[in-house]
Amino acid sequence: MIRTISCTIAIAAALVLAADHASAQAEDAGAITPSFAEGDIIGMETVNKLRPFLPEEYWDNRDFFFYEGMSLEIGPTMADYTEADAYKNATAKFKGQARIGPDNSLENYTAGLPFDTESIDCLGDPQAGVKIMWNFTNQWRGAGGKTDFFYSYWDRGEQLPLYYQGTAKGVDLAHRVEPQYLDTQGGDIFRGEKRKNAGGPEVDAPFDARGIMLLSYRYKSSDGPQADAKNDDTWVYVPTLRRVRRISTAQRTDAVAGTDFTMDDLFSFNGIVPQYEWQCLGERRIIGPMNTKVKAYPYEKDHNFGPYGLSFADDRWELRDAIIVRMTPKNEDHPYHHKDIYIDKQTLTAMYSFAYDQKGELWKIITHNKRWSGDTSLTGGEWYPGWEGVEDPRDLTIVSDMIVNVQTGTGNRIEFWNRVGTAMKSKGKIRRYIDVGRLTKGR
Repeated sequence: MIRTISCTIAIAAALVLAADHASAQAEDAGAITPSFAEGDIIGMETVNKLRPFLPEEYWDNRDFFFYEGMSLEIGPTMADYTEADAYKNATAKFKGQARIGPDNSLENYTAGLPFDTESIDCLGDPQAGVKIMWNFTNQWRGAGGKTDFFYSYWDRGEQLPLYYQGTAKGVDLAHRVEPQYLDTQGGDIFRGEKRKNAGGPEVDAPFDARGIMLLSYRYKSSDGPQADAKNDDTWVYVPTLRRVRRISTAQRTDAVAGTDFTMDDLFSFNGIVPQYEWQCLGERRIIGPMNTKVKAYPYEKDHNFGPYGLSFADDRWELRDAIIVRMTPKNEDHPYHHKDIYIDKQTLTAMYSFAYDQKGELWKIITHNKRWSGDTSLTGGEWYPGWEGVEDPRDLTIVSDMIVNVQTGTGNRIEFWNRVGTAMKSKGKIRRYIDVGRLTKGR
């Protein structure tokens, strides 16, 4: 049961080249004209065309990702995935007010993008890395999240029988951009709100895990200096015990019950910014999955993700401008020496990340697939509806995380292709959902 609980924690939120080397890569990539164009299909025989626009760590481990029979479609270069008007308006309204405080904290932030990404001097500003990560943490992603998920385990190309399947929800309780919250309560849904967001998964399968439910709170104080920050609170309902148990926040950076994910690996970074040091390594034009054309879970459960089960090479990829940020833990007990994260400059979503062990050796590669809220090609109609204050969501939402342990050949795939950030219907529904007492009722 401990294994089951620990594995499920990883789903809850489901629901990174030294600086000189990175700068050199950015210059090289910017000077190269692609030998492919929109609409081209890249197979194994032409995959070398992608090399100038891939991180070296990814290319060096390409056997995990590229394979005979792959059909990678080249999409548009730097397509417009700018965010919803309400988020743009909030960014403009509070422009120049947010600032970096002690211990990499964020001060005087209300809503929208904290810092103008285009104005950040990556190599000249010592605070560039942390500014970018505060932008990353506060990127536009709707009002929270709602999705079905499927979490699978892989060992050198074999899918293991251990899996998790269910639903997940989340809701942003602060920094909301809808006028009904921003203009009256400074972006908070409830007056006096101390939490930033709340949410968690509910497990439907396998049978011995059915009925497990989690609820996590992240607090506003987590934006502050470490000495003042309140760590996340997480509760889990265990059906076999018929009780709710509290989960230690220390598990966020632990490998989850023999898997390769940590809770903070979701979306490449799901942690607390002031607990790390951040360095901007440079910018580079990168190719990667951006607006999927694939139907996977929950639409189709048997899509081929390559011989290792961990590849997006049978999908649409796009050229994007990316910022490379290095994460270095302040905690000496952290499993990573550092992680390099490639962040899409326009949407601030992660494209790739590369985690290194304490010996400084590459350990894990994390990749992501995404889906544009305005693209109806998968479902033939609207799938991500707007809501009061946000008529057009304009959200490039991550719909799958994959992690490969390059040292062991193992990995994990989390799929949630129908994820939306549409707001919950009412304050009453939100209040009931975020109440820990809801868990005690079980199923």
